[in-house]
Amino acid sequence: MSFQVLVPPSTAGDIARIVQHVRETQSARRARSVLDQLAAARDSLASFPERGSPPWELLALGINEYRQILSPPYRIIYYVADRRVIVVLIADGRRDMRSLLARRLLGA
Repeated sequence: MSFQVLVPPSTAGDIARIVQHVRETQSARRARSVLDQLAAARDSLASFPERGSPPWELLALGINEYRQILSPPYRIIYYVADRRVIVVLIADGRRDMRSLLARRLLGA
């Protein structure tokens, strides 16, 4: 059984910013590789959405409906609703994830 993977505009913006940053700091070739890497990880959620672990930053707040998969150094945060996987954040895991998650998910 396959799940539908949805990427809202805010998350599409995450991808665009990551790719642009890699293009500016490394190369267009590396940026394309990162884009392909993130797309493959995202697309893999259609088959195995429950394999991800809950982000510890959210578990510490008692929030356990979100999951994450890693595509180093990036973290893909999502939740599963019915037969859909909604990707809510894609970010470099070396960033302050607590602040990113608070802004994106909790509106803080």
